[in-house]
Amino acid sequence: MTNLDSGPEVTPCRSAAGEGAVAEFLEPREVPLGGLRAMRVERVLPQRVLPTVGAWCFLDQFGPERVEMAVLPHPHTGLQTVTWPLAGEIRHRDSVGSDVLVRPGQLNLMTAGRGISHSEFSVREEEVPVLHALQLWVALPDEALGVEPAFEQHTELPTYEADGVTATVLMGSLGDAVSPATTYTPLLGADLVVEAGARAVLPLRPDFEHAVLVVEGEIEVAGVPVGAGPLLYLGTGRAELEITAGAGARALLLGGEPFPGELVMWWNFVGRGHDEIAQAREEWEHGDRFGHVEGHDGQRIPAPALPGVRLTPRRRG
Repeated sequence: MTNLDSGPEVTPCRSAAGEGAVAEFLEPREVPLGGLRAMRVERVLPQRVLPTVGAWCFLDQFGPERVEMAVLPHPHTGLQTVTWPLAGEIRHRDSVGSDVLVRPGQLNLMTAGRGISHSEFSVREEEVPVLHALQLWVALPDEALGVEPAFEQHTELPTYEADGVTATVLMGSLGDAVSPATTYTPLLGADLVVEAGARAVLPLRPDFEHAVLVVEGEIEVAGVPVGAGPLLYLGTGRAELEITAGAGARALLLGGEPFPGELVMWWNFVGRGHDEIAQAREEWEHGDRFGHVEGHDGQRIPAPALPGVRLTPRRRG
């Protein structure tokens, strides 16, 4: 998973604790990724007024469409990447030696820590495949920034069921369903399949902030109608969440303790300040910090130029 923008926006951000329960819509923006991937995505996070939901700091949705993903090796620092395919298969290779296919219903989790590189290619047989996926980043806390890079794939994930809603828990926990995926901060990520006529109440942690993204169909969340596209930010202070639906739908539920520190996001790096980001860029271009991804004959994505200003954290809007 990468940001292929040739001139990525500076995304300095400071996440602050919510002011209690709210219901605010945040519209996605269409981002052309161009280049090898030749595709457009709907980017929901980060937003200027909402840089993070818990430690979740990046969320793209692409598809469903017939498109080939061909993303050459590229670097990451300071984050975990979460790939959740809804349709199609993606081949993942990385600098710690992983070479796997990730399919719908399976979770790819890569921890960058001090630095990792990886590639992503869609799997094609006779025709261009239909791809539909959610791709997310989780910001690592200060104490985990230097952890060793790692990769894990989870082909079986726990579910939480409640009156017409089946929640597959990708990260963290929901009720008594606890994901085996490694986390470094308290958080929640769950894929909700909502049956027609469902009326369910999901348990939440009131110290978490939460948000919901509808992927297919339409549901009511805490009495608010939500269709596919925008992110519904729910704030903090909720001990439960009512979800109802007239027809079937699918949604992503995110949550976590409001992230305590400042972040600077630029290209594929998450750090704490300009010098840290600049050093990571320099070492991708001229060092061996990020290792080597087999199978690409030395090809990789070069880093774009840094902007002509120092990257500094901004305050949440």
